[in-house]
Amino acid sequence: MKPHEVIKYPLMTEKAVNLIERENKITFIVDRRATKHDIARAVEQLYGVGVEKVWTLITPKGEKKAMVKLKKGYNATDLAIRLGIL
Repeated sequence: MKPHEVIKYPLMTEKAVNLIERENKITFIVDRRATKHDIARAVEQLYGVGVEKVWTLITPKGEKKAMVKLKKGYNATDLAIRLGIL
């Protein structure tokens, strides 16, 4: 899958903002067919950050949510500002 097909949009909820501030994680809604490796590669290519780990889950609405922990040296707050979340 191409990077722009994998990432649909960043998620901005109160819980997602807490993850950004406290745990250096940013949350996206992604394509349901995307694997964790696809998501990590897409975030690295689209936003120029290093990805340490990816967690995924399917929401009750049927969307796939991915929480992406950034490597040390990359700041989720800076990325969120660039994306217009914060």
